[in-house]
Amino acid sequence: MAARLPSWAWVSGLTVGATAAVIALAIQAEHGPHPTAAVVKPRPSVMASAAATPTTAAPEPSGPPALPDASGQGRRIVYALGEKRVWLVDATGKAVRTFTVWPGTVGPQPGRYSVLGRTPAGTGSDGVGIEHILYFTHTPAGDAAFSNAIDGSSPPPANGKQTTGIRLHKEDGVALWAFGDPGTRVAVVK
Repeated sequence: MAARLPSWAWVSGLTVGATAAVIALAIQAEHGPHPTAAVVKPRPSVMASAAATPTTAAPEPSGPPALPDASGQGRRIVYALGEKRVWLVDATGKAVRTFTVWPGTVGPQPGRYSVLGRTPAGTGSDGVGIEHILYFTHTPAGDAAFSNAIDGSSPPPANGKQTTGIRLHKEDGVALWAFGDPGTRVAVVK
């Protein structure tokens, strides 16, 4: 028959084990990152703020840039040349997605266009494999189209070549492809 340990022995063993675990965790924590307290500037009192001079700093923008005013109405794709940005706008006029793009060396003129055709994949004039190609106008240098690189890369410098493709990030190319059926309006603004 096996001898039974008294309860005080069990309690002592558990206490020693728990103490060892706490010490091991404390040693690990000592070698990890340590939080630092944030410096909090005191808020001025009502009397101090009344006497203070107003600041001229502009408020921080919240969210993506607003849809350009002169971009039309209804469901459409809006491409702002100066901002290098595209908005996908639903039938109610609300921008449901916006993203930046890399324009080609030859951009389309501001105006109203429509998606003329779609090609699942091809090769850009820069030799890069592209997909989700949406053509929307013709330029003297070639057809203007949105596309993304198959490998997700940004376009390299054109090295003097005239390129008319507007390159997108891969996930934006997928979204534009799903949005831009043939005939979808495209507004190009400055």
